[in-house]
Amino acid sequence: MLLPNKKCMRIDIISAVPQLLKSPLEESIMKRAQDKGLVQIYFHDLREYGQGNYRQIDDTQYGGGAGMVLMIEPIDQCITQLRSERSYDEIIYMTPDGKTLNQKICNALSLKENIIILCGHYKGVDQRVRDLFITREISIGDYVLSGGELGACVLVDAIVRLVPGVLNDETSALYDSFQDNLLAPPVYTRPEEYKNLKVPEILLSGNFAKIDEWREEMSYKHTQERRPDLLNEN
Repeated sequence: MLLPNKKCMRIDIISAVPQLLKSPLEESIMKRAQDKGLVQIYFHDLREYGQGNYRQIDDTQYGGGAGMVLMIEPIDQCITQLRSERSYDEIIYMTPDGKTLNQKICNALSLKENIIILCGHYKGVDQRVRDLFITREISIGDYVLSGGELGACVLVDAIVRLVPGVLNDETSALYDSFQDNLLAPPVYTRPEEYKNLKVPEILLSGNFAKIDEWREEMSYKHTQERRPDLLNEN
């Protein structure tokens, strides 16, 4: 559901490698959302809060084991500074063992005002970060990436496009896949015929009530064929 946006949404992303975030979140729809003043996205380099001359942000695991772990002190300092400037509705940690992202989560988060997203890296973060600060843990799938930056980009894109005014046609998001647990219906554009494949006549009829019925029917059929598990959630 698209609801009126009370204020400009602010998203702060904390990362060990913020350069990975900038291109996806500073182009296309994300750029237009920020240019319109609907969303503010800020990147925070964890190394700015690192320790010593080398700006250390990670260390070896207690108990042994391969891989480095992001230390709690730099993360604490960054989050504490941000929270001293404003209150946050959510502090989200991107992690493979979080709750799998879905449209319902995106819909809920799109109504928030201020969000922090923490990107894991290496072997993750010191568990005490999760115990002390994190309000929600999110995964984008059952696989492991080099860090949480790509997952953060997916999450931000999925949230921001739902903010009223971001899309030129706000009703567009209502027909996305997974709204109401249904996949989107097929879509067509010019030409009307290509390699003997024709656009369905109903879409050329101008009868918008019938077109809506057709789209609903095709959404249900598409879901039944490809993702019948979604229908069980209705």
